[in-house]
Amino acid sequence: MGKVAVGAAVVCAAAVCAAAALVVRHRMISSRKWARGLAIVKEFEEKCGTPIGKLRQLADAMDVEMHAGLASEGGSKLSMLISYVDNLPTGDEEGLYYALDLGGTNFRVLRVHLGGKEKGVISQESNEVSIPPELMTGSSEGLFDFIADALAKFVESEPEGFHPPAGRQRELGFTFSFPVKQTSIASGTLIKWTKGFSIEDTVGQDVVGELTKSLEKIGLDMRVAALVNDTIGTLAGGRFYNQDVIAAVILGTGTNAAYVERAHAIPKWHGLLPKSGDMVINMEWGNFRSAHLPLTEYDQSLDAESLNPGEQIFEKLLSGMYLGEIVRRALLKMAEEAEFFGDTVPPKLKKPFILKTPEMSSMHHDTTPDLKVVGNKLRDVLEISNTSLKTRKIVVELCDIVASRGARLAAAGILGILKKLGRDTVKGGEKQKSVIALDGGLFEHYTKFRVCLEDTLKELLGDEAADTVVVELANDGSGIGAALLAASHSQYLGVEES
Repeated sequence: MGKVAVGAAVVCAAAVCAAAALVVRHRMISSRKWARGLAIVKEFEEKCGTPIGKLRQLADAMDVEMHAGLASEGGSKLSMLISYVDNLPTGDEEGLYYALDLGGTNFRVLRVHLGGKEKGVISQESNEVSIPPELMTGSSEGLFDFIADALAKFVESEPEGFHPPAGRQRELGFTFSFPVKQTSIASGTLIKWTKGFSIEDTVGQDVVGELTKSLEKIGLDMRVAALVNDTIGTLAGGRFYNQDVIAAVILGTGTNAAYVERAHAIPKWHGLLPKSGDMVINMEWGNFRSAHLPLTEYDQSLDAESLNPGEQIFEKLLSGMYLGEIVRRALLKMAEEAEFFGDTVPPKLKKPFILKTPEMSSMHHDTTPDLKVVGNKLRDVLEISNTSLKTRKIVVELCDIVASRGARLAAAGILGILKKLGRDTVKGGEKQKSVIALDGGLFEHYTKFRVCLEDTLKELLGDEAADTVVVELANDGSGIGAALLAASHSQYLGVEES
């Protein structure tokens, strides 16, 4: 019996030792996996690094590319498109103007009543209309007839006392957010459709001419006074309220910038110099590229798999369309190489663009002690349950790395514009104000992104120059801005009403 008891004790001890060894081994493996996960985050953070010196190099590169794009067509990755907008609103504009905003599967018609310096925008009304899917791939005539009919219905609700006198046309600002070769303030040929539209007979045609034909067909006497994009509309809206506005930046699903250039500083402009001496330039800055941009393996794979590889690299680093996707790609690598979410890779995590930037923003702004919002988003969006607090903290850290890089790059871009205009330093004690009008959901709703952008711009400018530069939220450039440009380019400017 004694030998049996001893034998049993030995076997038990061995089993306990083996179990303990398994636990230790499991912990060592877990610890190694966790260390691998942390190493992936650390490497990502380093590759995303935007030290102030690098941001200054990027601002210098933006300035150089701006000069090159103004010198000749195709001379730069920045198109630096001449907008033909040479009169921005002064704030004195009065009267009733219309706007049409076509940029996706819906369009808006707006009516804006302007009251000059004293009253500003007195009132505005708008109506949103869905475009039937068959019209998005039908004929040019079909689409523009549909839009003209909607405009005519909207005009019918014009208040009594606002109808134009006999012989006077209503005037419209047309925001058309598709690639266009602008040929004058109120004409431009469509280069190609995007966003699900595919109407072959519009390509190469003047979109203002197409709309005008449809308006004439139904007897609506309305003149398109300005054809613009949403960035130039934002610039116009900002300038109406504040004459110190010199540039506009859109930070939303996509990103772009426009600014006021001195007409004589545009070598590729061969027309007569405008009376104002100014010309608004649509930079198309989303296509900016530089060896100084902090690209990671996730950015490179995202670009390679996109519909436009090699294009819009700046946009892919900092716009709302892509920030959440970059976070997803980093999380996927951690799941695959470090079992970050357990033994299996969560299937939803493999789905491109499943993690949207608003969800990323919610996680980034989570202030609950146990990061409950992060846990809920991981569960609801990616179907990842039972995450630990330390896992959630890493997710927040990834959001911070991606958002901070994007915000700091946007600040460097703005510094590039200020440099081009000689407004990045204070000269001889003269403190002229420079206001940048910003629009877009990313800037408006992603608080940590906005604060980081503003803080970085101050850091880049230094205290003295930072006091002269203001970043302001300017809403609805594509709507009110277009109506304001119709007013500032009205054929009746300076004509006394009888």
